[in-house]
Amino acid sequence: MKISEIAAALGIELRLAGPDVDIVGVAGTTTATTAALLFAEDPQSLAAALASHAAAVIVAPQLAAGAAGKSLLIAAQPRLAFAQAARLLSPDEPETGIHPTAVIDLSAIPGEHVSIGPHVVIEARARIGDHTRIGAGSIIGAGVKIGSHCRIYPRVVLYSGTELGDHVVLHAGVVLGSDGFGYVRDALTGEYLQFPQQGRLVLEDNVEIGANTTIDRGALEETRIERGVKIDNLVHLGHNVRVGRDVVIAAQTGVSGSCTIGANAIVGGQVGIGDHAQVGDRVILGSGSGILTHKKVRGPGIVFWGRPARPLRQYLKELAALARLARSSNHEEDE
Repeated sequence: MKISEIAAALGIELRLAGPDVDIVGVAGTTTATTAALLFAEDPQSLAAALASHAAAVIVAPQLAAGAAGKSLLIAAQPRLAFAQAARLLSPDEPETGIHPTAVIDLSAIPGEHVSIGPHVVIEARARIGDHTRIGAGSIIGAGVKIGSHCRIYPRVVLYSGTELGDHVVLHAGVVLGSDGFGYVRDALTGEYLQFPQQGRLVLEDNVEIGANTTIDRGALEETRIERGVKIDNLVHLGHNVRVGRDVVIAAQTGVSGSCTIGANAIVGGQVGIGDHAQVGDRVILGSGSGILTHKKVRGPGIVFWGRPARPLRQYLKELAALARLARSSNHEEDE
């Protein structure tokens, strides 16, 4: 796309400093070619971008006045505009059709322009939306519903009772809809019997799930991941969990059964959340935090840290108090 075409598609201002050349992709400052697009959010990154070989730079309005020598695309959120431009410049993958080694039940309903890779298994009554791509070795269980324009990478497993919206992305090794970890103990014998795990799992539109992440279906009702949620690699969500819109969850986090996470919350890496806990809208859980069972964490925009998690200001005060106590104890021992 030409620089002017990118600016028009993004609805942002363009200041050409030379020819309206073709842009073939985005890049970093050290790898940029004369057909690349960069972005800058501060004076340091702008200086590096202007010194690079890139043809154009996306900048914030406050940086544009001091920039010269490059064509500028002026956006209130340069990083966001850069990501949008990268998507515009990414070529669509060609349709591959249905591979001859795929095993598809006669009652399954694949949509139009689907791509189904080698050794995929699609069981009875499964429905595949238009323009969806399913990678090699994936298994789509009986009655599973998959929306349109989904991207399912290799070796994904979708159990029966799973439903995906449109534009869902599942990276390699994802397992959705497996039984939750729920058991009833016999008080006389000490043995455990599985509590019924017969609910469903619903992923709404524009959800993206990282590699080797697992999400259990509901026990008797449903587990639901709402629109726009982004989940990193190696995350586990238990049965009956509900995750609100536009939540992000980083790697190695574990969420126990029947928890709720409110809209626009941010969950850092290696966070542990006990069962039936409630995390409010726009709460930020720092990496390594722990939320106790049945705990309610509230406060839009408040950062919580530690085990058990508490507001960051309180957590830092407690650390400072412990440090003073340690210094005092060491001083007494020295005397």
